[in-house]
Amino acid sequence: MSALKPAEIVQTMVDVGEAKIKTGTRDLILRGMMAGIILSLAVVVAITTITQTGLGIVGALVFPVGFCILSLMGYDLVTGVFGLAPLAKLDNRPGVTWGRVLRCWGLVGLGNLIGSLIVASLIALSLTMNFSVEPNAVGQKFIAVATARTIGFENLGADGWLTCFVRGILCNLMVCLGVIGNMTSRSVAGKIVAMWLPIFIFFALVFEHAVVNMFLFPLGMLLGADFGIATWLNFNLVPTILGNMIGGLLFTCLPLYLTHAKTAPKLDDETEHSAQPVLSAK
Repeated sequence: MSALKPAEIVQTMVDVGEAKIKTGTRDLILRGMMAGIILSLAVVVAITTITQTGLGIVGALVFPVGFCILSLMGYDLVTGVFGLAPLAKLDNRPGVTWGRVLRCWGLVGLGNLIGSLIVASLIALSLTMNFSVEPNAVGQKFIAVATARTIGFENLGADGWLTCFVRGILCNLMVCLGVIGNMTSRSVAGKIVAMWLPIFIFFALVFEHAVVNMFLFPLGMLLGADFGIATWLNFNLVPTILGNMIGGLLFTCLPLYLTHAKTAPKLDDETEHSAQPVLSAK
């Protein structure tokens, strides 16, 4: 059988979380950078197909190709380690501390940002012929999307911030399922299918992903979108990161860990335990 059982998957999740925490600084940054590069290019493919077809669902269907590639290459997204790294601490793995968990998050996130900014600069140059012409239709689509998800949230104030935060929760609920999908099968085809499905859902429903947004909004600004770094941080990236933390850990990884690694007593055990006082009374 190529499929793994849930208990085996959760054991792999904890092992992977521990391995990432104990990975060296250089490798965490490098793997994060390459993940940011590949995911950013997948965003370009998705926005290009949406612009060409006028159908958002087509972009959602093609976007997971980048996630599958980076996962199979062993690169890291901070959204994934939001969910996986704390499991190693909760499982009391030796040498794992909350400080090391935060270090892992920070270094992978830094790598993601570096990779995303590199691609944003190169794509901006490509879409404007080295900034000598106005952005083409794809570039204009990037500007429109980036503006709607920064200025649009800012105009709503606290309601906009909360909306972005909730979309961040829902996003990483799905994205961490995609990360775990890479652990559900021993075959490459099985891994790809298991990863593709939840990533398609997140993109189709326009949820907020921290690493996607590390690319999308800097690119929008480079192409001439009318908002600044403060607006992007305050009304998109910060609530997105906080939402991604909660969605990945509390809504996806922790429930799987609790029910498949730290299981409650079986019904027969509970019944036998509750019956013991009655028998002793007789």
